[in-house]
Amino acid sequence: MSFLAPTKPKLTLRLCEPRGFCAGVDRAIQIVVLALKKYGAPVYVRHEIVHNKYVVDGLREMGAVFVRELDEVPDDGQPVVFSAHGVPKSVPAAAASREMLYLDATCPLVSKVHKQAMLHVKRGRHVVLIGHRGHPEVVGTMGQLAPGTVSLVETVEDVAAFTPEDPDALGFVTQTTLSLDDTADIVKALQAKFPAMTAPSSESICYATTNRQEAVKASAAGTDLFLIVGAPNSSNSKRLVEVAERAGSARGVLVQGPEEIPFDALTGDHPVVAMSAGASAPEVLVDAIIAALRDRFEVVIDLVRTAEENENFPVMRSLRDVPLTVADMAFVNGGA
Repeated sequence: MSFLAPTKPKLTLRLCEPRGFCAGVDRAIQIVVLALKKYGAPVYVRHEIVHNKYVVDGLREMGAVFVRELDEVPDDGQPVVFSAHGVPKSVPAAAASREMLYLDATCPLVSKVHKQAMLHVKRGRHVVLIGHRGHPEVVGTMGQLAPGTVSLVETVEDVAAFTPEDPDALGFVTQTTLSLDDTADIVKALQAKFPAMTAPSSESICYATTNRQEAVKASAAGTDLFLIVGAPNSSNSKRLVEVAERAGSARGVLVQGPEEIPFDALTGDHPVVAMSAGASAPEVLVDAIIAALRDRFEVVIDLVRTAEENENFPVMRSLRDVPLTVADMAFVNGGA
């Protein structure tokens, strides 16, 4: 007598592309790994190099030591790396005053926003920074400018309450990881209230944020669940959850790994799930979530590709000749 194994229910998984690591995150992680190879452990890292526990824990196992401020770094001659989010000018100045070897892993697109903000000030404009208070990138951008030359706005309501000294001498920039739609509403409100306000010379929100949000928008309609792989303190990942729900998903959820999948949301004969990953989330976590779904369902993957990314940001010259193993490269690229 033969017994047939019970069949698994079907599940459609719309998998977004692009997703996961962007060029700036890839560069920042590579800088820490290369520094460990060149200088040996410990390599100190001011703040999380990127907002992802898997990445931070992996680098810690390799010998990275994460600190909040430079006063936690001993004068032992070992290098300190500044995170991809950027730092105020006071941080490299303090490192230089202690003759520390420091490596700046600030994303080049964040550095571009710094330059745009400084250009506004150079041309006599007060800077309006659209962003989230307390986020490391916002702290770093505001720290490029003298006190009194920059104001932070987070919402349309903040725009209504904003009363600058000279309404005709304003220029704005934005945090690179914001929601495109929310930012557009804030910019529209600013331009309506301050018609003479000057935009940055180029878009502040980075290509990776834009691409990931567009892929989520294209995937969301009619889904029972939208999984965004990312950390709770990752701004771009949290924005993807919001975008998914606005674009038509019944429920958007931020997950750090397969153990956080809300399987209770996957009822019915043939649930439809979509998944993307924030710019600091490694692909190994996406793979683990797909494997967990396959344990319970017969999964059919529907790839939703809205853009192709070929950007590459090289590391600083002092690290370019340091060899990496296959395992190192797998980690840098988001693998196990």
